[in-house]
Amino acid sequence: MMLLSQPYFSDEVSKDAAFEAQSRNCQVESVITDECVVMGDASLLHSAIENVVRNAIRYTGEGTTVQVQLERRHTTNGIQAVVQVIDRGTGVPDEALEKLFEPFYRIDDARGRGTGGVGLGLAITARAVRLHGGTVKASNLPAGGLMVELSMPLATHENSETPTERVEAAMAPRS
Repeated sequence: MMLLSQPYFSDEVSKDAAFEAQSRNCQVESVITDECVVMGDASLLHSAIENVVRNAIRYTGEGTTVQVQLERRHTTNGIQAVVQVIDRGTGVPDEALEKLFEPFYRIDDARGRGTGGVGLGLAITARAVRLHGGTVKASNLPAGGLMVELSMPLATHENSETPTERVEAAMAPRS
C-alpha cells in the first residue's frame, strides 16, 4: 500500500527533484490538497511519479517552477487520487500528446540526444499507473507548458485487503 500525502511528496519526490532542478535555476513546488491512499507497489508508483517530475524539470523554462499537485477527485470511475505535474516549458505538438506514453517515442532526435533520454520514462509511468487501475494523460496549457495527470483509484475498505501480488503478477514477463 502506498500513502500519497504531503510528507511523501515533500520528503521524497519533490525534495530529490528540487535538488536536480537547482542546476537549471528552477524550483519544485508541491501542493497537496488531500491525503490519498492508493493500493499497490510503492516503489513502482514512486518511480512513475518521479519520471514525470524529472521530465518536467528537464523541459521547463529556466528559472521557472514545476508544480506537483495531489488531490482527491470524484470521477465517473469513482474517487481517484490525482497527481498533476505542471511545467512551464514550450509544451509538445498536439499530435504528439498521446504518443508521449509509447515506448521509445521522442518528439525529435535532437531533443532526446540533448537530454540523454531514449523515450522510456513516460512509457514506464503509463504502464505502472495502468497496472494500478489508473490512467495517465498529457495536455498543453493555454499559457504554455505541459501538464501530465496521473489518476488512480483510492484505496477503499474493499480493496484495502487486496495483496500487492496483483500488481507484481501483472508486471511479470509473459511466457
